[in-house]
Amino acid sequence: MTENAQQQPPAPSTDLPTQYAPADVEGPLYERWVERGYFEADAKSDKPPYTIVIPPPNVTGSLHLGHAFQHTLMDALTRRKRMQGYEALWLPGMDHAGIATQNKVEQQLAEEGKSRHDLGREEFVARVWQWKEEYGGRILGQMRRLGDGVDWSRERFTMDEGLSKAVLTIFKRLYDDELIYRAERIINWCPRCLTAISDIEVEYQEDAGELVSIRYGEGEDSLVVATTRAETMLGDTAVAVHPEDERYKHLIGKLIKLPLTDRSIPVVADEHVDPEFGTGAVKVTPAHDPNDFEIGRRHDLPSLTIMDEHGVITVHGPFIGLDRFEARSAVVGALKEQGRIVAEKRPYMHSVGHCSRCKTTVEPRLSMQWWVKVGPLAKAAGDAVRDGRVKIHPEDMSKRYFDWVDNMHDWCISRQLWWGHRIPIWYGPDGEVVCVGPDDEPPTGEGWTQDSDVLDTWFSSGLWPFSTLGWPEKTPDLKKFYPTDVLLTGHDIIFFWVARMMMFGLYAMDGEAPFHTIALTGLVRDEFGKKMSKSNPNAVDPLVWMDAYGSDAVRFTLANGANPGADVPIGEDWVKASRNFTNKIWNATRFALMNGATIEGPLPDASEMSAADRWILSRLNTTVAQVDAYYDDYQFAKLADALYHFAWDEVFDWYVELSKTTFFAGGEPARVSGRVLGEVLDVMLRLLHPVIPFVTDALWTTLTGGESLVIGDWPKDSGFRDKAAEQEIELVQRVITEVRRFRKDQGLKDGQKVPARLDLTGTALAPHEAAIRQLLRLQPEGDAFTATATLPVAGAEVALDLSGTIDVAAERKRLAKDLAAAEKEKSQANGKLGNEAFLAKAPDHVVDKIRTRLAKAEEDIARIQAQLERLPQA
Repeated sequence: MTENAQQQPPAPSTDLPTQYAPADVEGPLYERWVERGYFEADAKSDKPPYTIVIPPPNVTGSLHLGHAFQHTLMDALTRRKRMQGYEALWLPGMDHAGIATQNKVEQQLAEEGKSRHDLGREEFVARVWQWKEEYGGRILGQMRRLGDGVDWSRERFTMDEGLSKAVLTIFKRLYDDELIYRAERIINWCPRCLTAISDIEVEYQEDAGELVSIRYGEGEDSLVVATTRAETMLGDTAVAVHPEDERYKHLIGKLIKLPLTDRSIPVVADEHVDPEFGTGAVKVTPAHDPNDFEIGRRHDLPSLTIMDEHGVITVHGPFIGLDRFEARSAVVGALKEQGRIVAEKRPYMHSVGHCSRCKTTVEPRLSMQWWVKVGPLAKAAGDAVRDGRVKIHPEDMSKRYFDWVDNMHDWCISRQLWWGHRIPIWYGPDGEVVCVGPDDEPPTGEGWTQDSDVLDTWFSSGLWPFSTLGWPEKTPDLKKFYPTDVLLTGHDIIFFWVARMMMFGLYAMDGEAPFHTIALTGLVRDEFGKKMSKSNPNAVDPLVWMDAYGSDAVRFTLANGANPGADVPIGEDWVKASRNFTNKIWNATRFALMNGATIEGPLPDASEMSAADRWILSRLNTTVAQVDAYYDDYQFAKLADALYHFAWDEVFDWYVELSKTTFFAGGEPARVSGRVLGEVLDVMLRLLHPVIPFVTDALWTTLTGGESLVIGDWPKDSGFRDKAAEQEIELVQRVITEVRRFRKDQGLKDGQKVPARLDLTGTALAPHEAAIRQLLRLQPEGDAFTATATLPVAGAEVALDLSGTIDVAAERKRLAKDLAAAEKEKSQANGKLGNEAFLAKAPDHVVDKIRTRLAKAEEDIARIQAQLERLPQA
């Protein structure tokens, strides 16, 4: 079943502490793994490669549950492949996080009463590097706590020397291929971060505003427009109407007076306008709205910028110097004085864009920026999925991917920051523009200056799958480990990161996609399904849970909730349950070792085994096959569930318990079962290791004397199945389960012994009578035995003498009271459900609740009646 089963390992130790203490095991064990180089991948190896690159966390970040969730799944995939004989590389690193990191250092400077401009660009960047060395990368240490089996020798940073060369190389290639250009367009501007941000860095939320309707022009030559941003009317250069709108045909081409200004603006006809929406007339502000910008281009309208980079008004005397929000109310007030406000609606809820990093309201702004022409790149990214070169899992997430890549706008890649990869463009004194590649010398001489902007963070992280492997050089790493096998990431960054990597990978690597599979996960939520947020009390620091319950418990909880593409609810009680699971594995393995579990020697022949031995080996191989299938389909929740129930239910609660009589009796049957139990534990710990690596490695090395499960072999399905043994043990389980249920119904304590007669004639249960009696606490029948309750089950008959264990009269009285309550509940529910007037008025959820109560009452009545029938006559 495993290679280890055919070897003669060192004698195992049974010296395990009585209780599992994760804090004593996890830290030292992880350091031992790293020191021995278990996670380091060899590009010269002849093993088949398996590669995952970590989504690089921000250098400013710390481990949150979302990281812990995805890292657990990536670690499980990598550990399993390493055990399967692959040269597995899980490559770590961090993103320089331009805006976030610059904000951190600027906050430090503000506390010193300084700004970045006091330092100058060069000194400020040096200060950021200093901050990065001192405070950045905290998350890397936290990844070690979680057990991330990454190759630390290959750790990368998006601004290290090699990755910076990759950025310059691809910028130069794209520029030379006319896929990067500079143009004045409407961009999303953050007045707090003082930089352009891309569409996908804007978060929209419903904000309360004010919708005002304003009359432009006079008399018959007037019309009404509505806006939530009244201050932008100062930059209007037209009013647009639909060319077929009869209400305004007489105005098309005419000039009308723009209130509060000395300007007249034209009325233009544009099919973009929806005549059914509002008044059918819209104000056109080309410098402050993306749709208006396009109308302006179609009609050759001027673009008037009315506010500066801080969102402060710069035109029209009374409003100059006002913040945009102050100007909004001031403009409305001035319009009211002129009688121009036709209608007001407040509060008016509407979708407003906010900077994803600082939450400031974003301002559309006309600006000269650098852009990537995404058309051909996005088409290639879409084609790679459509033709099957790259698979998206789950498949129904493909629609979100196609919705994005098929409708992608050109990407604004310039940012008005100092921290980041500076755009490699030089401007000459006579209007020259030179793009400088990594091997080029920048132009020198009087009047030459470099572009002051830096590149969007996602530009460099979009190169991550190949730049981290040495590209643009043809390195052994790149040859061995590219393309990577799977990108495992949240569905929320399909647009930010996944599409960028697809576009750049296909472009830079001659049409070879950066990964074979995109496995998308959901987001981690609290136990009630609510989004976790630092601003909410439901946010959880996973390190706190790791301290309390161990990293394995956190990992198992996260994996157990990981259905493909679906959000993952998690609560502390679930982590406690996972802690109980790790404790159960520890205690049961310790018990097994103390009672003869061993992997020494070959497995005995099936003819020497008991039915329980053959049953557990059959179930073991079925579980191996199931877990393999679930891994290959990224069904982490199902594989975790299968392992949990196999380990806890089948191995510990059934096989170990069924085998206790064998172990206690000793002799050859005990030796055979000890070897079977050792085999089962060996394989079970291997199967569990990728998800819960710490406790399994500590136990496996004790069981087998082996070096480490990290470099152990992944188990294979031997093909052994024994349906007859499975059916036989299922009969045993039915008997035990039914009698246990009856005992519980009668109020018997778990350890309370009861005299019983077992009639197992004609069934496969006879060999298991000793085990059945032991597990059910059934004493042999004595001379005074009286069968006061008889249970027919699984073709057998179990007669119990309860005369000395329960007060039959009191029990009948209690059950009669419960039966009366259940029948009353049933009557009341039937009464309501039979009332047509009630059903006509009651909400659906109320009716459903009553139907549920009725079903529960009927179930209780049947259960109580069965209990009464089984009781002896008083």
